[in-house]
Parts: sequence; structure tokens; C-alpha cells
Amino acid sequence: MSESQQAGILPASKNTPKLCAGKVADLQNVWETLRAEAEKVAADEPTLRHLVNDVILSKETLAAALGARLARRLAREDMPRVSMEPLLTDIFEKHPHVVHAASRDLLAMFQRDPACFSPLEPLLFFKGFLALTTYRVSHQLWQDGRRWLALYFQSLSSEVFAVDIHPAARIGCGLLLDHATSFVVGETAIIEDDVSILHEVTLGGTGKDSGDRHPIIRSGVLLGAGAKILGRVEIGTGAKVGAGSVVLSDVAPHKTVAGVPAVVVGTSIEQMPAIEMNQTLDCCGNI
Repeated sequence: MSESQQAGILPASKNTPKLCAGKVADLQNVWETLRAEAEKVAADEPTLRHLVNDVILSKETLAAALGARLARRLAREDMPRVSMEPLLTDIFEKHPHVVHAASRDLLAMFQRDPACFSPLEPLLFFKGFLALTTYRVSHQLWQDGRRWLALYFQSLSSEVFAVDIHPAARIGCGLLLDHATSFVVGETAIIEDDVSILHEVTLGGTGKDSGDRHPIIRSGVLLGAGAKILGRVEIGTGAKVGAGSVVLSDVAPHKTVAGVPAVVVGTSIEQMPAIEMNQTLDCCGNI
């Protein structure tokens, strides 16, 4: 059995979405880095010592740290932290692929966001990462048949983080969700690995019919702020969508589209715009 299979990650074939299909993150290295950074924060900023001790330094695993951080942000009267944290930690511990996905998201945010100087920052402060990790919990609950609890966590994420991702949506690993405010993802949407998305992006439907009705976003795609992709359209590998664009039809791989409705304005100069974060149109300036 391969390392990916042991982590619960299924290999991708040509006809299946690339969802957590790449290299499994080195969880021990990620965890040791987070602990080292937390120790520095505790020493340099005593005001935050309680936070980093509670979330990181008092925990033995990344699974426990994720459970603690989400519980601190999401707990409320109808599910206090004393009930929520054990529930979340149990999900992370029983489903290691969820922790692997979260660790790859952490690294993506650290590597692609020039305003992020440590992988500890997303875990403590970035609502894009916290909302995405909450989605990963709700998605696992949905797959386990715990529909009502999955919807409960979706609702909490919408309320606390202003991010609304349906638990049934399928999202890969290594996602950068930058700023995140007003990010909306519909039930049948698919987002492959290594995608970067800015705030106010909508992956929505075009009517009330059931079935596959939301977009497919392939690997390496960069979605600019305020982009709206509507219907069962496919944004091809390595494509770019300009800020404020409304996409109503398929976008070929490595093409750049912009406008309302969006039209092709160029060809991406990068193989994976999501990794390079080059937010310029390939014809005429910034997106």
C-alpha cells in the first residue's frame, strides 16, 4: 500500500478529478515547524502566550491542534467548546487524510501569500484556512452520513467566517483561499488540487434543477477577486479568470478570460498560475 493510500487519499486517473492526488505532506515536519514558531510567539509576545499554548504547545499532534483552534472559533451556547473540541479532534484523528489536506492548505498559503511569513499564521489568524478546514470537517461528516451535523458546521462557517461551502462539494488539497470573505461554493462543485482563489468568488448554479449544476475548477487555476462562475462549466487546467468576471461557458486550459460575460483575452504565461500568483491579464495589465 502506498503512502497516499495509507493516508486515505485515492490516486487520480485520467477521468477523475485530481483531489489530494499529489505527494502526502510530511505531517511531522509541519507539526515541528508549527511548535517552533509557537514557542517564538510565546516568548516574543506574552499577550498571545495563552493562545499559542492552548492551541499548539499543550497539544501532541496537529489533529489535536486543529480541533482546538476550530473549537475556539466556532463554539457557542448550543455546542460549547467542551463538547465541540473532542468531536473535532476525533474526526481529525480517525480520518488522517483530512489532516493531510489541511497541512497542504497551510503550506500553500505560506508559499503563495507574500503577506504570510509563517505557516503558523494561517492556523491562528487566516479565516480562509479556518473556513476551508471547517469545510473539510463538514465534508467528512457528510460522507459519513451525518448530514445534519455537516450542515450545522456549514452554517457556523458562514456565520463566523462569511464563507459558505456546501458539505457535498468536492475540494482537493493545496488550496489558497486568500482573504476568503463572501466565498460561496455550491453542492456539486469540484475544485481540484493546487488552486488559488481570492475573495468574493462564487461557484454557483444557474437555476433550481438538481444534479450536477456547479462548476469544475481544474488544477493550477487562479480565480481573481469577485469572479462568478455559474453552471456546470469547466475551468481548464492552468487557466486564469480575471477579477469581477462572470464565466458562463467552459474555459480551455491555460487561457485567461475576463469580462462580463467573460471572453478569452490571452494565454497564461505560467503552467500553473495558482502557484505563481501572477494576477495580471496576459494582454492588458492587472486583473
